[in-house]
Parts: sequence; structure tokens; C-alpha cells
Amino acid sequence: MHFIISGLQIVLIDLLLAGDNALIIAMAVRSLPPKERRIGIICGAGAAVLLRVGLTFIAGMLLNIQYVQLAGGLLVLWIAVKVLRESGDPDHQAPTEARFWEAIRYIVVADITMSTDNVLAIAGASHGNFGLILFGLALSIPFIVFSSNLLSRLMDKYPWTIWVGAGILGKVGGEMMMTDPVVVKHLHPSHFTSYALQAVLTLGLILVGRMWTARKEAAVQAAVE
Repeated sequence: MHFIISGLQIVLIDLLLAGDNALIIAMAVRSLPPKERRIGIICGAGAAVLLRVGLTFIAGMLLNIQYVQLAGGLLVLWIAVKVLRESGDPDHQAPTEARFWEAIRYIVVADITMSTDNVLAIAGASHGNFGLILFGLALSIPFIVFSSNLLSRLMDKYPWTIWVGAGILGKVGGEMMMTDPVVVKHLHPSHFTSYALQAVLTLGLILVGRMWTARKEAAVQAAVE
């Protein structure tokens, strides 16, 4: 019974914490053609799980290394800005292969920092049972693949969801930066400061996305006229 309860806890943890990784993957591969996008999602999800297997043994140490969370948060914000700038552009200058590997690099680097909390939660729920740890990590693959596919399709059908996704990444990036050991040590941010930064980044990215979209629509309309 204890084993079953631990397994159910891990399933719930995967459902709750796989969303950030899925959103990063969906945003990173959005500029790819459909076929390459599917491959990118599968490769990104696979890389995320492989990283989690490796991070299982050093996750606690990783959270204490200065600048790791800070760099990860900045990368997440950069991905959000990059996707917002590319949204609405039907053609991209870079070749498909170059954009594919660029997306994979973004996913891998972001996963190194974003997967740490997930790994720690699964390790805690498994109570050291390595079989349960592997079960939780393997189970996260279909969750991430399904969520990434769903999110990328929503972004294609409803462009405004890109702004929402960028806003969520703004919150994630702000939270990661505020929890970096060097920031905590030297700035001692309060909960209010952390939440305020997350709110500013969230709203800022949404507004920037709307502004860029409006400019592109105006430019297209002017070209037609």
C-alpha cells in the first residue's frame, strides 16, 4: 500500500510540474515546420528525462550553486522574448536545421535548471526507492510530449496564447532568478519583492507581445494597401 501511495504521489507530481518543461519545449520549437517540430518535441522531452536521471544524484547540490538559477531564469526570459519577436513571421531567415538544433540547445539548457525541483519532488516522494524514481522520470515523458504538442497546436490556432505562454515564462524566469543563492545572499529579496518581479515580468512580456503583434499587423496591412 505504501508503494502504491508513493507511486500515485509521483504521478500527481509529474502532472503538476511537467507544465513548465512542456511550455519551454512548445515555445522553443514553435518556429519549426510541423515535421521537425514533432521531432524536436520528442527529442526535447527525451533530453529532459535523461537530464533528470543525471540530476537525481546532484539535484540538491545544483540548487546551491551560485548563478545556475540566475542564468536559467535569464535564458527562460530570452526564449520568451525570442518567440514573441518571431510570432507572426511566416518565414524565418535561418535554415530549418539550424533552427532545430538551436531549439534543442535552448530546451536542454533550460531543463538543467527547470527540472531540479521536479527531481527533488520525485526523489522525496519515492523515499529512496530507485524503481519509483525511474517510474516517475519515465512517466514524465508522455506527459511532456502530450502537453508540448497540445500547447504548440494551441499557439498555431490561437496566436494570443503565445502572449500568455510568454507571460508564464516571465513568472518562471523571475522566480528562478530570485531563488538563486547569490541573489538570496546579497539582496535578501522578500516574498513581496519576488512576487512583484514575477508580476512585472509577466505583464511586461504580455504587453511586449501585443505591441509587436500590433506592429506586424499594421505593417502587413500597409503593404497590402
